[in-house]
Amino acid sequence: MEGRQRRSFTEEYKRQAAELVVSSGRSITSVGKELGLRDSVLRRWVEKLRQEPASATRRPTTQATPMPADQAAEIARLREENERLRMERDILKNSIAIFAGTRT
Repeated sequence: MEGRQRRSFTEEYKRQAAELVVSSGRSITSVGKELGLRDSVLRRWVEKLRQEPASATRRPTTQATPMPADQAAEIARLREENERLRMERDILKNSIAIFAGTRT
């Protein structure tokens, strides 16, 4: 009797999946279902991400000119949303490639 073949994921994919959970505020279960991952696997990745120093997971931001606080807050919110959406897109692209067997 043949068992299921074990899937392997790149470190980048693992980090992106974990960051999706952390940045979106969604549950591990809902993100896991979306990506086709078991809760236990995704939970391990999230725990590993949370144990890393903050500097390893966040990119530094710099601003050249001061702007009103409401504009700065809106820009920061939009940047976070853009980053989250890009990450979701990349994760879904990688998932499709993995399931289609075309990932190199």
